[in-house]
Amino acid sequence: MAAAHDEAAAWSEEAARRVWGGAVPLQVHLHDADVTALPPPPPFLTLGPRIGYLPLLIPVIKAHFSNALPPGVDTVWFEYKGLPLKWYVPIGVLFDLLCADPERPWNLIVHFRGYPSEVLSPCEGEDSVKWSYMNSLKEATFIITGNSKSVMNLSQADQVALWESVMKGNLDGYKNVSTRLKLGTFEEDGLVRAASTECQRQQSSDEPESPGSGKPCRVPVRLYVRGVQEELEDIEDAMPVSDWENVSYINRPFEIRKVEGRSYTTLEHALQTLLPEFFRSEPQHAEELGSAAGDLDTTSSQEAEPAGASLREADIAKKAKVKLVRVQGIELGMDIPFLWVANNLKNPEYYLHICVYVGTRKQ
Repeated sequence: MAAAHDEAAAWSEEAARRVWGGAVPLQVHLHDADVTALPPPPPFLTLGPRIGYLPLLIPVIKAHFSNALPPGVDTVWFEYKGLPLKWYVPIGVLFDLLCADPERPWNLIVHFRGYPSEVLSPCEGEDSVKWSYMNSLKEATFIITGNSKSVMNLSQADQVALWESVMKGNLDGYKNVSTRLKLGTFEEDGLVRAASTECQRQQSSDEPESPGSGKPCRVPVRLYVRGVQEELEDIEDAMPVSDWENVSYINRPFEIRKVEGRSYTTLEHALQTLLPEFFRSEPQHAEELGSAAGDLDTTSSQEAEPAGASLREADIAKKAKVKLVRVQGIELGMDIPFLWVANNLKNPEYYLHICVYVGTRKQ
């Protein structure tokens, strides 16, 4: 048993290092309207960390294009095939979601003027990204433990160290600080102890623990559901996303429940629970779908979108079929253990980001 446990720990360590070391090769072009020098500057080639964010690349990108930029105040933003990219979504998630056929290098356009405030929320560079990350970490901690005290109680120095480890892709530094959050691993039949209960236990360590003092294990999940043509033979031929209204951005925690006769929870079972719109055999009315989702949803304060914003039509959901699931650039089979995915492929803010391609019929 000890050998099996050690082997599992080694696999988890390797998975974490691969997630943290993952990167998307980027080729960044300066938008024609921002070019003030001839000849135009060549594109900038770099690696975008999968767990990182586009605004964190701005200093090196700006330095490359500095001699060609117009005067004035910079309002930097990125686009892909005409779609402004949401800066608070990790680079790897954007790539998995928007590139049906993985494009290497990924060709992006950078703008230094004309920020599309009607599409993107304001971004003040690193400070905004740090705020978004910490807010997501608090949300995830609340889902897991029932409160976010462990994050709120981090010292200022620890918060800085945690953020810098994420920015620099320093897994060892991240682990040194994140262990103080006491979030642990997700377990099929385990209970996650709330931070307040853990604190009480530490204060009176001689007292036995109450059997009912824990909470059912809940995994913070962010789903990005993209519709594609159902008749596609190859998913790589999907039409580009032209508008964020065509993507549903959904926060839904998944609660682990041990079921008699089932050896483990599969990804398929988790998705059936998380996205009942696409797995129910019987049609539902739109209001029923909204009610069922409301019991599970937690909406990010970064952008208050209703869950399933572009999937409200019941007849669309009834005719939809899941065609592809991607996590951390991996196209996953539906029979993979969900907890392995959650424990090994989650992002540093403890959310599991899942990109789902759904084939829909034309109306």
